[in-house]
Amino acid sequence: MAIRGILTDTDPALRKVCRPVVNFDRRLWDLLDDLKETLAKANGAGLAAPQIGILRRAVIVMDDEDQMLELVNPELVWTRGEQDGFEGCLSVPGRWGKVKRPMRARVKAQDRMGNWFEAEGEEIVARCFCHELEHLDGHLFIDHTDRLYTNEEMEQLLEEE
Repeated sequence: MAIRGILTDTDPALRKVCRPVVNFDRRLWDLLDDLKETLAKANGAGLAAPQIGILRRAVIVMDDEDQMLELVNPELVWTRGEQDGFEGCLSVPGRWGKVKRPMRARVKAQDRMGNWFEAEGEEIVARCFCHELEHLDGHLFIDHTDRLYTNEEMEQLLEEE
């Protein structure tokens, strides 16, 4: 396992559509392990393969129990409700934006062995499912917000609440 560098929003690789994973082998397992280690080091809620420069459909999302969920070739099955909240991204460091996301979401994905399964999440997990899956199609949360806030502005907003 290795901690990988996380690309920032100026890198054109983050705007590319990722290819499906077809080989469930040691290379995929190493990628998933690297994503997990990189996410743990960065203390984030999710990480997608293109954020470390690998244009494959694989993401890691923290679930409700703070466990890392591996999603290979994930697809959004359904969403319910709506939430409006602040969102950040490891590829957009120091900036935050208000983004509408579903309150609940269900995804279908494969595990590292190629077996299909479904996972469901609410609130932050639903937000992360949508956020990370968008990375696989070359989209960033900044595409959905009217204004970006700095860390200092976010701290001030939180103090005012």
